[in-house]
Amino acid sequence: MLDDEQRLTTLILAVSVDGPENLQKMVDRISMEDGIPPDFPLLSDPDHRVIDRYGLFNAEDPRGREITHAATFVIDREGVVRWRFVEVDYKVRPTNDDILAVLNGLQ
Repeated sequence: MLDDEQRLTTLILAVSVDGPENLQKMVDRISMEDGIPPDFPLLSDPDHRVIDRYGLFNAEDPRGREITHAATFVIDREGVVRWRFVEVDYKVRPTNDDILAVLNGLQ
């Protein structure tokens, strides 16, 4: 998703309540579907300490599963959230173009 210049100044991280084993399954699935693994770290937060700091834990999940609200944050080098997208429906996500437009606007 990032060009060479953006790779020097931008760090992408994914945080999930899933444990390492389930995250590896996700990496395997993405690798199979896309032909390459994700080129960013998938971090496990099973106690949702980080997730709770952003208010993203969905304790009301009707299926009784531990799940978070789908969210994307753009955070600058000073730790200021410059853009966020939060959605209850985990299937609804911003496009790569949406995120790139925000990143380009920060430069």
